[in-house]
Amino acid sequence: MKKDLPENIVREISIAVVLESESPTEKNWHVYLVNEKSEPLKNVFVTSKGYGVKDGKDVKTSTLRQFLADVASNSFIKIEAIDEQVFGLTNEYWLSYYIDEVIYDKKYIFLPESIVDSNLVRVPLVNKPGVVIGGMN
Repeated sequence: MKKDLPENIVREISIAVVLESESPTEKNWHVYLVNEKSEPLKNVFVTSKGYGVKDGKDVKTSTLRQFLADVASNSFIKIEAIDEQVFGLTNEYWLSYYIDEVIYDKKYIFLPESIVDSNLVRVPLVNKPGVVIGGMN
């Protein structure tokens, strides 16, 4: 029964869309997984996709699947580059990983138009500006 399953709550893990660099003509963005835990994550797997309405039409991006192996404690790893053209869509990242042979998973969703300059904060460990979901909560 569902009530018999343990509550595997994801804490101290975030997904961040980070502004890597910018010039007068363009901005360079990447998505990171940030592990603020004092323990490593094993067998990390991330799927990403975008969906929504653009110019009155339903739009769906390809689903990308990435196996990141292990992520050390108090560290971060780059997942993928992200184009500003998809910031108007819902961008979804589904993370799963193991700690001590227990599986954890969580879905992180960046809503349309949430990746904007007014939402930028200093991303923990990465130490660059970005939009963060998750973390120490």
